[in-house]
Amino acid sequence: MTGRPQVGPLVFRALEGVPEVVPGADLAALLWGAAERSGIALANGALAICQKIVSKAEGRLVELRTLEPRDEARRIAEEDGKDPRHIEAILRETKRVVRRGKGVLICETAHGFVCANAGVDLSNAPGDDVAVLLPVDPDASAARIHAGLLARGAGPLGVIVTDTFGRPWREGLVDVALGCAGLQPLDDLRGSADLRGRTLQVTTIATGDALAAAAGLLMRKDAGIPAVWIEGLPLGSPAPARVLIRDPRIDLFR
Repeated sequence: MTGRPQVGPLVFRALEGVPEVVPGADLAALLWGAAERSGIALANGALAICQKIVSKAEGRLVELRTLEPRDEARRIAEEDGKDPRHIEAILRETKRVVRRGKGVLICETAHGFVCANAGVDLSNAPGDDVAVLLPVDPDASAARIHAGLLARGAGPLGVIVTDTFGRPWREGLVDVALGCAGLQPLDDLRGSADLRGRTLQVTTIATGDALAAAAGLLMRKDAGIPAVWIEGLPLGSPAPARVLIRDPRIDLFR
């Protein structure tokens, strides 16, 4: 036995009735109100929140008509059959192009995320000519929402800002944790024992990503569900989601 808190049955509840989010919106207030109307007590659990509404509230939107594509953006757009303004928005959010091929841009962002199109998304944007960008600091975004919910009487609780990412060697998208507050996103089991008493040498569980992926099953792009409440989870020692980003010095695929 490791002495760690045991995870009980996990219950995932869609947070319905969140109104349309516009720049400058008090997201904590909107989520708190939706939880009250749904009869959900935001305590002793974690709230997974779709990145898109966080970005909308923070004004992380860009109208493509305002962008002047650079030569590189025009070249890529012509070769891939894409809108050069969209490519320009991607390049502006990109620290390094990791790989490009078959009409896909895999980029490293300033946050250290490696993902398609630097997280620049046109789906569910507030306009046909608008792109949604990732939050500047998703951990800070999670912390602000966490503080806002605590101020309204919630808690203890964790907050996870989620987004869908692709995965090497695997088909399909899953949600991952971009930002965290109030919970432990990475559970290091090294030094503890398995059921047979063998000491674990490398096992570290990405709890934040696992919760985000499970919540993502309820937050489909066509579902209109931007947040999911998760009950039955020990919160552990709080840390930011940036601990989930592998150190480039030990990343074999950089």
